[in-house]
Amino acid sequence: MLSSISSKRLTPFSLLSPIRLLFSSTSGFLFLNPTSHFHCQPPNPLPDQPNFDHQTVRETLSCYSNDWKRALEFFNWVETQCQFPHTTETFNKMLDILGKYFEFDLSWDLIDRMKNNPCSIPDHATFRIMFKRYITAHLVKEAISTFDRLEEFNLKDEISFCNLVDALCEYKHVIEAQELCFFGKIKEIRLSVNDTKIYNMILRGWFKMGWWSKCREFWEEMDKKGVQKDLHSYSIYMDIMCKSGKPWKAVKLYKVMKKKGMTLDVVAYNTVIRAIGISEGADFGVGVFREMRDLGCEPNVVTYNTVIKLLCENGRVRQAYAVLDQMLKKDCAPDVITYHCFFGCLEKPREILKLFDLMITNGIQPRMDTYVMLMRKFGRWGFLRPVFMVWKKMEELGSSPNEFAYNALIDALIQKGMLDMARKYDEQMLAKGLSSKPRKELGTKQRIAECPGELNLMLPACFHLSSENSRNEAGTGNAYG
Repeated sequence: MLSSISSKRLTPFSLLSPIRLLFSSTSGFLFLNPTSHFHCQPPNPLPDQPNFDHQTVRETLSCYSNDWKRALEFFNWVETQCQFPHTTETFNKMLDILGKYFEFDLSWDLIDRMKNNPCSIPDHATFRIMFKRYITAHLVKEAISTFDRLEEFNLKDEISFCNLVDALCEYKHVIEAQELCFFGKIKEIRLSVNDTKIYNMILRGWFKMGWWSKCREFWEEMDKKGVQKDLHSYSIYMDIMCKSGKPWKAVKLYKVMKKKGMTLDVVAYNTVIRAIGISEGADFGVGVFREMRDLGCEPNVVTYNTVIKLLCENGRVRQAYAVLDQMLKKDCAPDVITYHCFFGCLEKPREILKLFDLMITNGIQPRMDTYVMLMRKFGRWGFLRPVFMVWKKMEELGSSPNEFAYNALIDALIQKGMLDMARKYDEQMLAKGLSSKPRKELGTKQRIAECPGELNLMLPACFHLSSENSRNEAGTGNAYG
């Protein structure tokens, strides 16, 4: 159990097999901490430079997403020492990591480097990342100033404006988004204030805020202003009804859409399946799932995840496993969320670990919240050995633990009375610049962040969410597709 990994799923630096060969064959030490050697030349370098593909570099950067210094060191090393030609995509990945830790000066330095390279010209995705990271840090003025600067990149257009508004709405600055749309920059680029796209984004912003009365008010305002509601509008509002504890109203809205002859897409169906499953039972949700297939709307991984979650929540785990088998037969590969649905309801450590091992064997890379979820669950149950098994697997797969992973491990150790070891990990995370929570058992108090990166780690978890909750993942998604 957890003893073997499929050959398809390699650790991040075993993915960089040329590096491992280079260092092991020339200097005789294991490549355990590659970034510590990025600026060191091996004593007897091989004549051929290691060859990297862009996917490998992106995956390696992803593994260092919780350690921006190492990520940047690797980013520069692979370019200077291995002559790897960075593209816009790899630059954007590095920008996202820097922005996560509020390293905006370094981010703009990278953008300047991008401008000087015809293979890595900044694009809309580049500044979508900048908008997202500025607004995550509540630096709204800086985000708007970034939009103003886009003329020098020939990117000051409707797409960039929508990216800015969407970022404001995604990270709970809906009031500023409304002011911007109806009283500000929108006039400069000649967007229609009645544009359904803009209204959908703001409606989704109020949904993100959880201000249900404001959602209803804005929904009615769209009718008063004659805004044409589209499928995305209805999908968002159905999700609002479902999440606000009124799934029967979402079902009612679904029936209205059918009467209007609207053709539902997979995202709308995902919301309907969830709403009917909650209000009328899992069997009715499965019934809508069958209906959508009969109507020729192919389910996606989110659809299957929705059905699996409904079944798991109703204690019907065997049927959920049957749906998982159906996914594989239908050539719809499960994702990490699929396994999260099972992890949330299973109650036997052995079964959870077996499924976790199967997940990795099938080539599904766990996310950091996967490790944290499992460690917290095992720690809560008082099982320390599985906690360390998950921690070890996280290290083997090359993921750099964040503050939530450390805190989950430390809490489990304290619960078992292993204070010395808990203190050791507490000191280790502080040495990395991560913020530990105050614990009486360890005699620690809340630190005041000494740098912007640490401040970011001390923010509530909701501010760490990325805008990767795309339309397919969230069920409603970006209002403009």
